Amino acid sequence: RPRLEARPPERIFFDLIINSCILVLMLSLTVEKRDINTNVGHIRKGGKMPAVFYGPTEASTAVSIPVVEFKKVWKKAGESSVIILREASGTEHEVLIHEIDIHPLTGEPRHADFYVIEKGKKVEVAVPLIFTGVSSAVKDKAGILVKVHRELKIEAAPRDLPHELTVDISKLVELSDVIHAKDIPLPKGVELKVNLDEVIASISESKEEVEEAPTAIDMSAIEVAAKGKEVKEGEGEATPAAEAKGGDKK
Repeated sequence: RPRLEARPPERIFFDLIINSCILVLMLSLTVEKRDINTNVGHIRKGGKMPAVFYGPTEASTAVSIPVVEFKKVWKKAGESSVIILREASGTEHEVLIHEIDIHPLTGEPRHADFYVIEKGKKVEVAVPLIFTGVSSAVKDKAGILVKVHRELKIEAAPRDLPHELTVDISKLVELSDVIHAKDIPLPKGVELKVNLDEVIASISESKEEVEEAPTAIDMSAIEVAAKGKEVKEGEGEATPAAEAKGGDKK
């Protein structure tokens, strides 16, 4: 049987520190349960907004949250980072922002849906892609960067979910170079839920537009046509001599 090596005390202490930091760094919001019959206008006047949280094993619960605090957390978490919802009773829920209702004129959030993550289960979310670096194919060879995807679906335990994934475009050196999903570095515990050969970014060769030379105008053809028109028009007119001769016959 293989021997299990005991972790040294300093390693255990280090792991405890890391786990404690993760818990502190996780974003959190304090929520208050609300009566669904309460006028939401009164809630908003008090600097709060209505919200609801629910999940596979969690009944739908109506709550209210401070708008200012929600906007801060939303900016940092997006829809792919885990948030801790804390009730006044001390109960905590690990959630993801599932849906937000935005005012069409002011752009302010009016309502939020939170999805409660089932404990011990991995979750599948789409995380944004951040493109970094400088591509030689773009800088030196006049190529055009084509971003085929701007987010990718991944699966991970709630606490392992990254806020974003980084795509290094400096790997695009030649015009024929391509970055696939499998080329993107993933944090520990994160798995891609797309085809590994899916193209994420590529280079398109820029083509100069060639202006067509103006068609040469055949002036001789125009002159001949003009003369023909003059002769045809003259056939219908009587000459002065013919008019005089006709007058003598009368």
